[in-house]
Amino acid sequence: MATETVHIVQAYVQAKNGAVRAEPQVGCKDAEEARRKAERLAPLRHGVVAFTVSADIELGDYDEEATILFKAGTLPPPFDEG
Repeated sequence: MATETVHIVQAYVQAKNGAVRAEPQVGCKDAEEARRKAERLAPLRHGVVAFTVSADIELGDYDEEATILFKAGTLPPPFDEG
């Protein structure tokens, strides 16, 4: 099992029915790039979060504890906490 750290930006838009819908995740080379992309997307999306998590990409096994780098707007659980 080869665990690595991945840096992800997840943006959300508001659907016509009022629900929050996830856009495709964007992988980044490092935490700083993820934070910058999320900051640029924040004014254009209903919500956006950048986070870092450990994962075994081959197995699709992600750690449950993500480190939040940046978040803004309306987000679904678990990102809406804190």
